[in-house]
Amino acid sequence: MSERDGFQPGVPCWVDTWQPDAEVAVAFYGRLFGWDTENTMPADVPGQHFMCRLRGRDVAAIASRPQAAPPVTAWTTYVWVDDAAETSSRAGAAGGSVLVEPFASLDGGRVAIIADPAGAAIGVWQPGAHRGTQLVNEPGAWSMSALSTPDPDGSKRFYGAVFGWEDETFELGDAQMTMFKLPGYVGGEPQQPVARDVVATMMPAPGDQREARPSWNVDFWIRNVDEAVRKAAELGGKVITGPYDVPDVGMRQAVIADPHGATLSLTQPPGVG
Repeated sequence: MSERDGFQPGVPCWVDTWQPDAEVAVAFYGRLFGWDTENTMPADVPGQHFMCRLRGRDVAAIASRPQAAPPVTAWTTYVWVDDAAETSSRAGAAGGSVLVEPFASLDGGRVAIIADPAGAAIGVWQPGAHRGTQLVNEPGAWSMSALSTPDPDGSKRFYGAVFGWEDETFELGDAQMTMFKLPGYVGGEPQQPVARDVVATMMPAPGDQREARPSWNVDFWIRNVDEAVRKAAELGGKVITGPYDVPDVGMRQAVIADPHGATLSLTQPPGVG
């Protein structure tokens, strides 16, 4: 399932980051992940939009920050929907808000940014010609997104109402982890440590971070997480959490920030190294 050509409604399908200096971000991520990049912004449109590719396939985008965008530099996760306007209305009815009203994307689709009741932002993507990421779950590609929030119960209700997600919660050490699932969906890879109908995960914000901004965080697979962390620091990034082993699942992870502060996690999955 590494190569994809489209997604079903309710499935996260794309990630991008709006940056104050897109070229600096392109240099950072290009060297970190081995991406090739192409500025696909039309000449008569201000700003830059870099399509990032791995093995010739679209995996993410890096763009100049639009004037209407929130001022925080971050990665945004987008969920495939049939109708961006209808989904935005449903988000409002479920207690969320619309941060960026639906607008036409360059490929003929429509995009909006919504927030759940706690304030975590997520994109909705009504596809046009572009059909989301073409590679997932391999080194250098996005794997999954995770919600960090002080309101897990409210989040379960919200995402169930907006995207039809079901939830399954279990104990993970001293905390609880929730798997968001979409009935009938089969994604991911057979060797992954979570069921293949899982579309996203959620962890409550730790006690010492309850005042931190609720957020959706992106995870990219990497072949060697220790080497990637060293390289990120050399390229002007910051190590937020150094490499650590995830008990019982054979994964090794780290959390970093790019030169402009957008955070992401890196995962070395089982059997990769």
